[in-house]
Amino acid sequence: MAYQVSKVNYCYVTVPSRAGQGEKILNELREAGIDLLAFSGFPLKGGKSQVDLVSGDTAAIRRVARDKGWKLSDTKKGFLVRGSDEIGAVHRVIKRLSDEKINVTAADAVTAGNGRFGMIMWVKQKDYNRAARILNAK
Repeated sequence: MAYQVSKVNYCYVTVPSRAGQGEKILNELREAGIDLLAFSGFPLKGGKSQVDLVSGDTAAIRRVARDKGWKLSDTKKGFLVRGSDEIGAVHRVIKRLSDEKINVTAADAVTAGNGRFGMIMWVKQKDYNRAARILNAK
């Protein structure tokens, strides 16, 4: 039943929606020694995809992006949730925001094995500080 919510920064890059684009980005970040907290990719319109990069060091991602010619978004904010994997674990987190009329704009959750789960979650930036208080995010 326990979970921990952390405030995180992220940025994204838009790439052609072709095989290998995510691998190239991940490889460059790996070679630069950048540890990602989360990675999410999804299709957009017009044959493009968005790749979200969540790290404790977005400045390091920006340095790699500058060197490689990637056009990164402005830094944005989200939440990283980690906790015990049990029935209703994700629901408990989402419900706290729903009860306060805060819309979750996107979320990705997975089991991490050994009884743990992880979730990356976004709310509108205008709701971020209030959501952080409600979730006791550190």
